Amino acid sequence: MDDILYATPDNPVPGNHIAGYFEGNGGVKIRYAVFRSAMPVAKGTVVLLQGRNESIEKYFETIADLTAHGLWVATFDWRGQGGSGRMLSDPRRGHVTRFSDYEADLKQFLEQVVLPDTRLPFFLVAHSMGALVALSQAPELESRIDRMVLAAPFLALSGQALSQRSISVIANTASFFQLGGRTFRKDGTRPSFEGNVLTSDRRRFARNQAICDAQPQLAIGSPTARWLKEMLAAITRVSRQEHLTRIRIPTLVLCPTLDPIVPRTVLNGLARKFRAGRLIEIDGARHELFHEADRYRAQAMAAIDAFIPGSQAERTALGA
Repeated sequence: MDDILYATPDNPVPGNHIAGYFEGNGGVKIRYAVFRSAMPVAKGTVVLLQGRNESIEKYFETIADLTAHGLWVATFDWRGQGGSGRMLSDPRRGHVTRFSDYEADLKQFLEQVVLPDTRLPFFLVAHSMGALVALSQAPELESRIDRMVLAAPFLALSGQALSQRSISVIANTASFFQLGGRTFRKDGTRPSFEGNVLTSDRRRFARNQAICDAQPQLAIGSPTARWLKEMLAAITRVSRQEHLTRIRIPTLVLCPTLDPIVPRTVLNGLARKFRAGRLIEIDGARHELFHEADRYRAQAMAAIDAFIPGSQAERTALGA
C-alpha cells in the first residue's frame, strides 16, 4: 500500500486508507484509493474526480478536509495520467482513444470499489475534466449519486493561441488522418508560478510542482489531437439543453470568476439552462479552486460543506 501513494515533505498521505488498482475499460490498469473518516458514523462517501494531468497526490489536502467532516473519499487517476496505465508508448502524451472510455472507467469504479467498499449516501465532487465526465454521465447516475459539486467544469477551451473552433478543426482533421496521437506543441520548461493561470497561491503551486519533481511518472505533457477532439465533442454534447434537462441530480456549480480556461460567461450560460444546477461564483479565483489561496479555497470548501449532505428541505427545493 505504501508504494502505491506517494508522500512529499509538505504533502503527507492522509491516514486510514486503502489503495490499489482496478481493471478499467479494455483492461487498462487504474489506480485508486479510498480514505475513511475517523468519525465513528460516516456521513457518506465523496467520489472525487480529478482534472486533466492530476493525480491522487494532488488532492491529499482536500481529501483530509473532507474526511475531517465525516465523509469518506473514493478517488482514482484517469487512464493516461497519474498512476494509471498509459494509452501510448510515449507516457508523457495526454491521450484518450474515446471519451466514453472515461465514462466506462467511472462506471467500473462505482461498481467495483465504491458500491461494495464505502458508505452510503454517495456524493460526487469533480474538477474541470472530471466535471465534464460527471456532467456527461449524470443522467445515468441518478440512482447512485445524491448530489454533485462541479468545480470549474471543462466546458470551454479559452486562453489559447487559437480559437476553440480552430483547435476543433485541426484536432478532427489530425484524427481523421490517423494522427490522433500527435501533440500540437512541445512540452516546455518547468512551469513557473509567475504567469500561471491555475492558482494565485504560491505555496500550493510549489507543493504540486514538488509532487511532479519527486514522482515525474505521475505527470503528463501536452494533450494529443485525439484527446482534444474527444473533449470538444463532449463539451458540445453536454452543453445542449436536451442533455441538461435529463440531469435530475441536485448540482452545485462553482465558478472561479478569473478562470481564463473556462470563462464565467460559459458557466453562467450553463446555469441558465441547467434546472438541477445552482451556480456560486467565487470572485477573483482562478481555475484550480481546490489549490487556490485560502480566501478563495475556503469559500469553495464551505459551499461543499453546506451542500453535502444537505437537508431534505434543500432536496425538495431543488426538485430531487
